[in-house]
Amino acid sequence: MPMPRVRLIPLLALTSAAALLPIRLPAQEASAYRAQADSLIRAAQGDSAAWIRIAELTDRFGARFSGTESLERSIDWIVERMRADGLENVHTEPVMVPRWVRGAESAELVSPRRVALHLLGLGGSVGTPEGGVEAEVLVVGSFDELQRRAGEARGKIVLFDVPFTSYRETVAYRGGGASAAAKAGAVAALIRSVGPFGMQTPHTGSLRYDTTAARIPAAALSMEDAMMLRRMQARGERVRVRLSMGARMLADAPSRNVVAEIRGRERPEEVVVLGGHIDSWDVGTGAMDDAGGSVAAWEAVRLMKRLNLRPRRTVRVVLWTNEENGLRGANAYRDAHRAEIDKHVLAIESDGGVFAPRGFGFGGTPAGFAAARPIGALLESIGAGAVTEGGGGADIGPLMALGVPGMELKVDDSRYFWYHHTASDTVDKLDPAEVARCVAAMAVLAFVAAEMPQPLPRGVAPAAGGAH
Repeated sequence: MPMPRVRLIPLLALTSAAALLPIRLPAQEASAYRAQADSLIRAAQGDSAAWIRIAELTDRFGARFSGTESLERSIDWIVERMRADGLENVHTEPVMVPRWVRGAESAELVSPRRVALHLLGLGGSVGTPEGGVEAEVLVVGSFDELQRRAGEARGKIVLFDVPFTSYRETVAYRGGGASAAAKAGAVAALIRSVGPFGMQTPHTGSLRYDTTAARIPAAALSMEDAMMLRRMQARGERVRVRLSMGARMLADAPSRNVVAEIRGRERPEEVVVLGGHIDSWDVGTGAMDDAGGSVAAWEAVRLMKRLNLRPRRTVRVVLWTNEENGLRGANAYRDAHRAEIDKHVLAIESDGGVFAPRGFGFGGTPAGFAAARPIGALLESIGAGAVTEGGGGADIGPLMALGVPGMELKVDDSRYFWYHHTASDTVDKLDPAEVARCVAAMAVLAFVAAEMPQPLPRGVAPAAGGAH
């Protein structure tokens, strides 16, 4: 998932007094969709088709980083398969995406002993000068500690050894650590990888350079290596590291969002959007982040087609490009469809892993939440019945900011940040039965939202903070 994924605030501002009217989907009305919901759940759990498709996508194309041939070839393959599935209006929409290249990179502890360190450069980082950078390391545990010890940082490599509390809190060091270190006069910045679990696996992700500070190289160390350097410093040992990074930014490159639909039988101009992002980081194969979410949305629509369930409104699957290091796909979709945004009745995103589903988070008006909540009763049989306030996502954020209600799939994420943005994000971490239940949850929510008589009430979202 680009920086922390967007989680928009619920209880959004209402566009008019009329929006306060309680347009609800009562429990008895929700039960009217029980037969269709159960058929979707049975079909999703009838085989391992979704997991198999994730495996083929990730094994065949590997990492799908923005601006790479592997991403574009995967998009071609997806379009071909969607057409073979019989989905309607299958096409791509152009997006220009950033092109950051990692290059060769390494880090070596020079003193008090020589050993290679486990490292991944942070997305968007500049490279080191030719020949690398060698300097003493100052280990700090927070931005406040760096500020107190700023006089010690000049000419050094600053390492933020910050234990994981939550992604939202700890990722601040990935996003802002380089510029904070640069302001103190450091020549490079390192962070302890953002995650609760190690096994010498570094985690990458994007940084943000402050325009008022020098751009210095920045990378993540494995949890174990960062903790070792802290222990060495605490013993009074002289910690010295040599860092080499060939990172560079190239010109923007062309990419595409993927779009496919089941056209609505009565109100085809009204749209329920669901999807995930098809790009990944350049390490691992992005199976859970976010091939799994992309395939879950795709399979949800495919099952509707297979079961001949054509709802009142159009159900549109969108696989967004460039979520990880730019959100260009999400913004391009909003811009390309701006004239029809008022006809988007719901946007659904899956970008938190396709582990055991628990339900959905809702971002929108109180009236919208009241209307959406009863849909959860249809998903209780698979443990995904909770519909709670507070939901959104990086790729649906631009739509929500224009008043479209948003919902995100909530899963058991206890292992998600073990693998997030690492080389270990591979399909073997996913359980076929859990993936199937995620497909079922997405399918039922999308179908009911597209079939219910009244669309969910809209509201204007406040400005979102953070990112992915």
